[in-house]
Amino acid sequence: MTTTLKKPPTWFWVISVIALLWNIIGVMAYLADAYMSVETLAELSQEQRMLYESRPAWATGAFALAVWGGLIGSIGLLLRKKWAYILFIISLIAVLAQNVYQFFLSNTFDVLGTAAMAFPILIIIIGILLILFSNWAKKNEFIG
Repeated sequence: MTTTLKKPPTWFWVISVIALLWNIIGVMAYLADAYMSVETLAELSQEQRMLYESRPAWATGAFALAVWGGLIGSIGLLLRKKWAYILFIISLIAVLAQNVYQFFLSNTFDVLGTAAMAFPILIIIIGILLILFSNWAKKNEFIG
């Protein structure tokens, strides 16, 4: 059984490409964090280094799942696959898990300041928007 998909509007492609670029940046941030060199680590303040070194593996794993899930979800959008929606949900759940650690279980904002809260909140908002967008695309038969 084949499903005939509707032709999406041009702005669907624009948003999908922007989502892909956003998630590529996330993957690059994860890789820079996961493979931080000894030299770069030495350049951090004592408090920042301790924050980095004390982060539990599950928080790093959540970070990885969030960015790779978002990247694959974005590729799914461009391929017009409905599984993109599921991957964006998984990605957001991982973002929320990572931020539970950051907001409540660590001293991240004591070390980096409260201004450091803005970007994690932006990431959560974009994650929600990607879920809504992919769900909308699925309901309108632009992905299937």
